[in-house]
Amino acid sequence: MEQTKALNALEPFLALTKSATSARAAANLITQATSNPNTYVFTELLQTPQIQALSQSSEHASYLKLLEIFSYGTYASYHTLSTTLPPLNDAQALKLRQLSLLTIAKSPHNLTYEALQHGLGLHNPRAVEDLVISAVYAGLVDAQLDPRNARVHISSVSPLRDLEPGAVPSMLNALREWSARCSTTLVDLDEQIASIKAAAAKRHNNKKAWTEQLAKLVEEERVSDQGVHTQRHGAMLNRALARMQGQRFGKRGSGSLDAGAEDDEAMDVDEDEPDDGESTNGAGNSGKKRASRRKL
Repeated sequence: MEQTKALNALEPFLALTKSATSARAAANLITQATSNPNTYVFTELLQTPQIQALSQSSEHASYLKLLEIFSYGTYASYHTLSTTLPPLNDAQALKLRQLSLLTIAKSPHNLTYEALQHGLGLHNPRAVEDLVISAVYAGLVDAQLDPRNARVHISSVSPLRDLEPGAVPSMLNALREWSARCSTTLVDLDEQIASIKAAAAKRHNNKKAWTEQLAKLVEEERVSDQGVHTQRHGAMLNRALARMQGQRFGKRGSGSLDAGAEDDEAMDVDEDEPDDGESTNGAGNSGKKRASRRKL
């Protein structure tokens, strides 16, 4: 969107090149294009035959170099050649500093107030902040000021800088290196993902085996408990049956056995030797009693 807007702003100047038949007219056209607040790309204007013809003019060839600096150069490169280039008006100076900020933003370590002040030809930190604010409002960058740490934090830059001649091969090399790093990173990520999946599968299998072993132990314990319970239940049942059988036999015949036992005890008592104080008659009576008990 920013490029489209900048190209639309450049269209009137491209149309005027058709009538810029003299070197002075072409030089004036360059001054007007670089002073316009909405023009930020200049490759199309730079490639027109009328502008390229300035290289043959000893008086106005410096305007061609000035347009090249606006296209892909920086304020520092202008300052280096300032003695051989046309002076900048305020609008041109502001725009060249804004465009230079887009180039400098590629290196975050150059975004300190001190580095920007030196690279953009500014006199104090306040001027740096004003320039960054103007670039933000112009839609050139997304940035935040950090006065406490004297830094500028730029999160995005508009693609409004033209490519310097011969920059394509180096850019391709940079893109190839970036692509190689991405491929290496993807391989590392795939290996890490595979390792994580393998570890997760191992944990799952271990958990499954542990669960199965636990269930097996629980089942064995349950069966064992049932066996002990069955044995105890059988023993209790046997004792109950024995008692029931004993009671049954006691009702039918075991009663006589018990009575016989009692008779034996009575007989044992009766058969004890008589005391000395007992009379002979008493002995005789007891003998009769023993005889009668034996008969019973």
